[in-house]
Amino acid sequence: MPESVATVGSPGLWAISIAVLIALLVADFAVTRRPHEVSMREAVGWSVFYLALPVVFGLWLWLEFGGGQALEFMTGFVVEKSLSVDNLFVFMLLLAAFAVPGPVQQRVLLYGIVGALVLRGVFIAAGAAMLSAGTWAFLVFGVILLVSAIKILREAMSGGKDELDLSQLRSVRLLRRLMPVTDDYRGTRLTVREHGRRALTPLAVVVVAVFATDVVFAVDSVPAVYGITEDPYLVFATNAFALMGLRALYFVLHSALAKLVHLNHGLAIILAFIGVKLVLHWAHGIWPSVPQVPTPASLGVIIAVLVTVSFTSLYARRREAARTAQE
Repeated sequence: MPESVATVGSPGLWAISIAVLIALLVADFAVTRRPHEVSMREAVGWSVFYLALPVVFGLWLWLEFGGGQALEFMTGFVVEKSLSVDNLFVFMLLLAAFAVPGPVQQRVLLYGIVGALVLRGVFIAAGAAMLSAGTWAFLVFGVILLVSAIKILREAMSGGKDELDLSQLRSVRLLRRLMPVTDDYRGTRLTVREHGRRALTPLAVVVVAVFATDVVFAVDSVPAVYGITEDPYLVFATNAFALMGLRALYFVLHSALAKLVHLNHGLAIILAFIGVKLVLHWAHGIWPSVPQVPTPASLGVIIAVLVTVSFTSLYARRREAARTAQE
């Protein structure tokens, strides 16, 4: 029998949350209205602000609804933030491949964040509908994550993410066929009028490329956080909080991202772990003797994996540097 999905999100809470999210996006667009190079002080300040928000929200959840919801939110936030760092790595490759000027990079990132929020909103709604239809949705989500984990691990083992073939992005090729593209950037403008007809700027092309990658990340991230909590509102909140700080975090981690050589190995392990957790949860509903993975254990595994790959990445970089120095 289909059951309604339990949620802490009342209509009023949804309305307030969406209003705050829109206000933050408007503020971000105001900040990026005039292209400028982002200083480390500015990036760190905004990053601290966007990292403090989920902590405050988690404390409010704990006071208002109890520790269970707060723990689910914080665990989901850690998962989404980890996946968003991988998202940033792809953004970094796109910005480099399109030679996006420094002053307008943050506007591209902001467009990518808006696209990711919209896409994940659609996937969250679809996921909630699937969960309401029956527990078979957990099996579907689990299989998606296991397949994604294998794909990410294969790419990590082969070094496939070191290069980005823009010719493979069908959306970019289609866009260039439909409209002419200028040879240079025109500030933050997406289109201009040239020779009596409307033309796209390279900024519009890179934004479309970013949107195309957003689809891929939405497919992975939404089932992952549904593996932590079944509450659609908490799924929405974890995604929103994880994505909103990406623009500033990109400039803080720009140099560090290249050093996290084992990040994708860790993300593959996390996705596979959550996939197994979802399959066990589905099986438990049919055979009660099948064990389930509690949320505190999930948080411990996720943090342990992230800490481990961070240390192994630093060790690998140091060993490579020492080997280069000897040669």
